[in-house]
Amino acid sequence: MTYIVTDACVKCKFMDCVEVCPVDCFYEGENFLAIAPDECIDCGVCEPECPVDAIKPDTEDEPDGKWLQINAQYARVWPNITVKGTPPADREQFERENGKFEKYFSPEPGKGS
Repeated sequence: MTYIVTDACVKCKFMDCVEVCPVDCFYEGENFLAIAPDECIDCGVCEPECPVDAIKPDTEDEPDGKWLQINAQYARVWPNITVKGTPPADREQFERENGKFEKYFSPEPGKGS
């Protein structure tokens, strides 16, 4: 099992999860974070840190494994992030919106740390 970042992170990217990760398995995109499944040790400390409930165990993924695939894909190409950055200023507008990945996701990398 691993943990995955899901739709709720898009355009919110709070990054509280990054600071508690003991193995630094988060990777930063422009408006989304990804967890490297091969690096995650399944400790679960990141899950309760997310204020928008975007982090889930992969056992709660969609039947086709969509989020596991997305996390694995972008963790390979985005920079590692180990320190909490500044969340987007307009994040509150998007916190409770559904279907954000299809509408707003950017494949561009973030700054990393």
